[in-house]
Amino acid sequence: MKYKIAICDDEEQQREYLGEIVTAWAKKNRHLVNLKIYTESSAFLFDYAEEKDFDILLLDIEMPGTNGIELAKRIRKNSTAVQIIFVTGYYDYFSDGFDVSALHYLIKPVDDRKLFPVLDRAADNLSCRQRCVLVSTGEEDVKVPLADITYIEAENVYVVIHTVRGDYRTRISLAKFTEQLDDTFLKVHRSYVVSLKYIRKITRKEITMQGGGEIPIRRGMYDDVHDALVKYL
Repeated sequence: MKYKIAICDDEEQQREYLGEIVTAWAKKNRHLVNLKIYTESSAFLFDYAEEKDFDILLLDIEMPGTNGIELAKRIRKNSTAVQIIFVTGYYDYFSDGFDVSALHYLIKPVDDRKLFPVLDRAADNLSCRQRCVLVSTGEEDVKVPLADITYIEAENVYVVIHTVRGDYRTRISLAKFTEQLDDTFLKVHRSYVVSLKYIRKITRKEITMQGGGEIPIRRGMYDDVHDALVKYL
């Protein structure tokens, strides 16, 4: 699986240490992780205003400016799916963790024996929820479940997201949009990414999608598509 994880802590040594544990956990479980490191809440919130696709947050509580609890409350206004894990040196805020539906409250010092099981539980919770991407069409923001996307097509500075419920067009690069996808999607051409779930037939030149759509395959890509499809099935 692919996860976007943020670490927000004002202590440099702690940030680096947690990053090492998260990286080791991902390697152990063969997960792909997009790890973002933040020194303060304001820096995280700046990114979050544009990218609300974080899966797991490791938050310190005592930080300059907005503390971890207040940060979590702001996150919860937009998302109930993101898994929030407090990593702190204080017991004082333990009850506040319940108010923001935190997954866990770990007291420093933290090691892999403590954090690995919590990350495992976060991953389990995420797999039980239907992952979505937020698509801005210019007129509205739409939550599109990954499970509904059949393929994505690049059109200059836009992409068209083809789904079982209709199509959505948004201004974003294909590379940027695919960062939000998991390993059930495969780029088969410079302008196309397909969902392995909806492939009906493959040939040396193209893919036929369930529900319609003929997608060209990049030259020499047939074996890669075939192997990915076999692995998926």
